[in-house]
Formats: sequence, C-alpha cells, structure tokens
Amino acid sequence: MPVDPIVRIQADDFDLASEVSALTTGRGDIGAVVTFSGLCRDEAGTLSALELEHYPGMAEAEILRIARQAAERWPLTGLVAIHRHGKIRPGENIVLVVAASSHRQAAFEGASFLMDFLKTRAPFWKKEHRIDGTEGQWVDAKEVDDQAAARWESGKISDR
Repeated sequence: MPVDPIVRIQADDFDLASEVSALTTGRGDIGAVVTFSGLCRDEAGTLSALELEHYPGMAEAEILRIARQAAERWPLTGLVAIHRHGKIRPGENIVLVVAASSHRQAAFEGASFLMDFLKTRAPFWKKEHRIDGTEGQWVDAKEVDDQAAARWESGKISDR
C-alpha cells in the first residue's frame, strides 16, 4: 500500500532538519532519505524579493496528486512536499521535498519526479521585485523544466 504523502503550502519558513526528523523518528523501515530544498536566488544582484502566488486549494490538490503518483510508482516509506508563498527574499527557502524509502534509488527518483512535476504542474506564479523599487516581470515557465518532466513520461527513467 502506497504511503500517504504530506503536502503543505505555507507563508512561513520551514526547517529541513525538523521535517526530516518528523518523518524518520522511530522508524526502522527507512534506509534512505533524499531531500531537495529550493532557494530564492539572485544571480544578477538586482532582486529584493520573489513573490509567489498560488491558487489556494488547487495548488495543494495538484501537488498531492503528483505526490500520490510518486508513491504509487516507487516503494516510498514517506513523502513530504512543502511550498511557500508570499514574498521570499534571496537566500530564503521556497520549496522542500523529502522522500524516504528502504533503498536510495527509490528515494532519489521519487524526490526528483515530484520536484520535476511540481515545477511544471502546480499552479504557482512568480513575480520579481527589484532592489530599485520597481516591480519586475512575472517569471515565465522554463522549457528546461518541461523537458525534465517529459523524461518521466518518455520512459527514460526506470520506475524501480
């Protein structure tokens, strides 16, 4: 029976170590934990914040749908997805995926699958706010993210 994923969308920051501990404490069936933590970046040095908006209710439902697909596809013993919304400053956390399994390969692939589809299917929108006080553009979806998600559908990645 697949694991029941935990999905949260929140304005508040999260603590990676606390989330891993909550998932693994007292568990003897977990042999591997893979985490992905996405941070707000500012390579050009012009960003004051990235504003993330989401479609409440639909965003949670879509991430949960994707997480359940991962849990059905790989023998995961735990799966957590947390995505923040609101204004997020450079260097702050945006998203966390924690995948646990008896063995590392399932944890790696489950986390990667969830993150690839979260980036392309979950209803989030990003708007840049500049240091000079101007509002930047809404951030367009990236073709590289669509390509990453497409590899799971093309059969290039194994299921187990």
